[in-house]
Amino acid sequence: MTSAYGGSALGRQEIDGVLAAETEGSLWPAALVEKCRGDVPAGLVRVVIGVDPPASAAGVCGIVACGLDDAGVAHVLADHSAGGLSPEGWAAKVAGAALAHGADRVIAEKNQGGDMVLSVLKGAGRALPVRLVSASHGKAARAEPVAALFEAGVAKFAGRFDALEAELAGLVPGGRYEGPGASPDRADAMVWALWALMIDVPGAPQVRMP
Repeated sequence: MTSAYGGSALGRQEIDGVLAAETEGSLWPAALVEKCRGDVPAGLVRVVIGVDPPASAAGVCGIVACGLDDAGVAHVLADHSAGGLSPEGWAAKVAGAALAHGADRVIAEKNQGGDMVLSVLKGAGRALPVRLVSASHGKAARAEPVAALFEAGVAKFAGRFDALEAELAGLVPGGRYEGPGASPDRADAMVWALWALMIDVPGAPQVRMP
């Protein structure tokens, strides 16, 4: 039972006895997450690291690796997010994640210190391209087109990511967040990465929102 369902919403309820009410209107309801769950794919053609830098030293830096396979399907590969680190500390964590996954780009939100990621990577002698992006809309609003990718079956989770999935469950249409913590840092990092892989690229298929 633990091997089959450990870490899943069903496992937390049936094995651990934790009854969690699903957020009404969630962009990532439990059924969608389970439907999109799979294994780490072979033959990735691109890997990017999405980064949502913390607003303070006590905050969590969202660091999520996502990859694109040769069939054009995106996969959430790993959650390397960490809290309580100095700017140099979380930037080094980003560099380590990029190295571990063979990433060819880092997508970092510059509103909260993304320039530090760039400077630390350059200081470490890394040739990895870093793209700084500006957040012009709320976190949940940016997430809606990415959630549509999962609904369309062109984005998947390569494993289980409890903390990330809990944040995703709290994102609802209209820009609201009703999940754990004050901000969905992990979810935002994933959104930046998948946006870069699937939406903000030349010739990318457009997902129409109802």
